[in-house]
Amino acid sequence: MRTTITFFLLLTGLIINAAAQVQRPEKIHLGLVYPLSSNGRNAPLDTNNLSIQLIAGVSASEQGLAFAGLSNVVRRDSRAMLFAGFSNHVFEKAEGAQFAGFMNTYRSGRGAAFSGFANIATQEVIGGQFAGFLNTSGNLKGAQFAGFANVADSVKGAQFAGFANVARNNITESQFAGFINVAQDVDGAQLAGFINVARKVKGAQLAGFINIADSSDCPLGIINIIKNGEKGIGTTFDDSQTGMLSFRSGGKVLYGIIGAGYNFRNVDEVYAFEAGFGAHLLRFNPFRLNIEAVASTLESFKEGEFFKSSIRVMPAVKITPWLEIFGGPSFNYISTNTIEGITHKDKYQREWSNKWGNDFQAIYFGYQGGLQILF
Repeated sequence: MRTTITFFLLLTGLIINAAAQVQRPEKIHLGLVYPLSSNGRNAPLDTNNLSIQLIAGVSASEQGLAFAGLSNVVRRDSRAMLFAGFSNHVFEKAEGAQFAGFMNTYRSGRGAAFSGFANIATQEVIGGQFAGFLNTSGNLKGAQFAGFANVADSVKGAQFAGFANVARNNITESQFAGFINVAQDVDGAQLAGFINVARKVKGAQLAGFINIADSSDCPLGIINIIKNGEKGIGTTFDDSQTGMLSFRSGGKVLYGIIGAGYNFRNVDEVYAFEAGFGAHLLRFNPFRLNIEAVASTLESFKEGEFFKSSIRVMPAVKITPWLEIFGGPSFNYISTNTIEGITHKDKYQREWSNKWGNDFQAIYFGYQGGLQILF
């Protein structure tokens, strides 16, 4: 312990002695930790062109490079590149890049901030923020990248996060998140693994499960709750004697499909489920043409599998403003290892087994029709 203390005292003395040999106009700040540095107790009032601190340094402004083993604390502006093993803190504007093992905090900035955990800015940021966990800013003109979440007032650029992106106001360009995107108005796209939430979207919403918006013409999710969009609950029956109760929801162009039903032909695999997407291609009131891509399965909840992928062409006509009837041909691919699945149809356009010989696969043309209540 004594050896360590002696070493640091000698090192501090050498740094202060070296700094004493430097002419003041050079504005070089060398030290161990405040106030053990060449600027001493005046360090919080000094502006530096170069700062090297073994542990931590304090200054009024940094105009060049600043290095610290632990932290850099800049009470006003920084026009430099800041490097710290743990954190950088700029009380006013940071112009230049910041690199910290844990955190960067600053009021506003122009330039990139890189940290292992978080970048925290309270006002406008021009440039990117890159953090292992969290980025926050006021208005952002650039990109945010975070392992967990990005939060900003408004964004002109893109947000990328492993879990969540939040734009308290508007976003221009896109949001990409592993779980959720939240914004007011979006002029671009929202892409999330689970849910997108917005007010008005000029572009597309793509979510693994649900999209929510006041206005969004092109939501691509299983469930789409669009205030000025369309939702419908319908019943369908197809060529395999499967009846479905389905929920369709979306905007003026795209919509999602989720449903459950029963197969009246089978004995074992009778429980039916489907999910997919659709598009309104043509509209001539009261007629329209829809096309749907749907994946479905028949289950006994025991051994055996039956999967079907279908492309459906569905002409539709509104009998009343709230009731629609539809039906049309479908192109289907099935994969199954059950007897009921193999005898799903009397005749297939093409059939084969995989190279292991376990699953029967086939393609065929079929049909589906039904009606739905719109609201």
